[in-house]
Amino acid sequence: MTDPIAAKGLAKRFWEKKPLNKMSQDEWEALCDGCGKCCLNKLEDEDTEEVALTRVACRLLDDATCRCSHYENRHQFVPDCIVLKPDNLDTHAYWMPLTCAYRLLWQGKPLYDWHPLISGDPDSVHRAGISVQHNTVSEFDTPFEEWEDHIIEEPT
Repeated sequence: MTDPIAAKGLAKRFWEKKPLNKMSQDEWEALCDGCGKCCLNKLEDEDTEEVALTRVACRLLDDATCRCSHYENRHQFVPDCIVLKPDNLDTHAYWMPLTCAYRLLWQGKPLYDWHPLISGDPDSVHRAGISVQHNTVSEFDTPFEEWEDHIIEEPT
């Protein structure tokens, strides 16, 4: 598979040397590991504020590639899709996947060995079993009342 977010031309291990708020747009986008989990619908417990990921995917998530099928104009289809930025991570990191590079770096943690920036292979996230590739259900075919039946456990 060709990586839609080319890391070519980026400084070697830039994420270890540069703070999130100093990264270029290309560097920021390259942090995405392509797991697809941020595009899953989530359930949040109102009392504990605990967030659970479900296999219920956003209508724009391509289950095969784990990428948004309309990334550049996704807000035309999903107006409340979050545009993650360094200055809003503090309000969004809590619901991001535990393995997400944005969350990990924001927390001062290193990237996992399977991350495409480290492995050099955009499919490493799938082979490691981290992505949701071929493992989602449609939000159109899954009533909200059934979302709890599709909660997934995250690796830590």
